Amino acid sequence: MNTTTMSTPTGPLTIVATDEGVVRAAGFTADVDELLALVHPSLRGQPRPRADLGPITDAVSSYLDGDLTALDAVPVEQRSGGSFIGHAWDVLREVKPGAPVTYTEYAALAGRPSAVRAAAQACARNAAAPFVPCHRVLRTDGTLGGYRYGLEVKKWLLGHEMR
Repeated sequence: MNTTTMSTPTGPLTIVATDEGVVRAAGFTADVDELLALVHPSLRGQPRPRADLGPITDAVSSYLDGDLTALDAVPVEQRSGGSFIGHAWDVLREVKPGAPVTYTEYAALAGRPSAVRAAAQACARNAAAPFVPCHRVLRTDGTLGGYRYGLEVKKWLLGHEMR
């Protein structure tokens, strides 16, 4: 597993990826161990720091420079204990920048309109932010709700994507 930490306007973004360029974890922290703990045990590996992750690093730089769809092309691999959460992560990657959805809308997009709590759980268990953009999901009343890396980071990401 290769790791790198990039500077962003909202703090460090650490990425954990395979040699083949598949993101297994990412988040707004400099703590690689914190991210590795989120990765399914079958997908974990020994972290190797790298200065650059090639196309992944390029995609993050492009996203930060305003190409809001740059992260869409980066492959992500996560595993969960259930099929709904894995499906919900795939659906979340289809939520467009600048067009956040509520947890209720997200559950409906994932094909289970009554599974609002399960949709929220998918966001909470997401190990690959912002590649799987859980920051684009809001409470039903339109407020921010929670975010593993803090509401200031979520607010910054949403504001960046509204430009």
